[in-house]
Amino acid sequence: MTVSHVTAHVLDTTTGSPAAGVEIVLERAEGDGRTAGGWAFVARSVTDDDGRVRGLGPELLAPGTYRLTFETGAYFAASGVETFFPYITVVFTVDATGRHYHVPLLVSPFALSSYRGS
Repeated sequence: MTVSHVTAHVLDTTTGSPAAGVEIVLERAEGDGRTAGGWAFVARSVTDDDGRVRGLGPELLAPGTYRLTFETGAYFAASGVETFFPYITVVFTVDATGRHYHVPLLVSPFALSSYRGS
């Protein structure tokens, strides 16, 4: 499998383990992404047993603003755990350099952290 331009990794900090089975949606902003144009669907995938998504969209994305939506509510509900976050959205900018974008998400039912990985 070819690795896509954007990848993600979800870790459940409550259990200290990868978060398998989290659905992730990648979208591109049309217009400013806030009020004008909305968002266009690019790809959808689900984290593997290691909490990773390697095939999320094409090998190369056009420069622009993108967002990843992590369906954390369904992930926690599957374990019978209440969460404050029904979903988590991370918005980021892709530039024209062609560099890879890796977006890790560390999540628990009531806290989150995300950063640009490598």
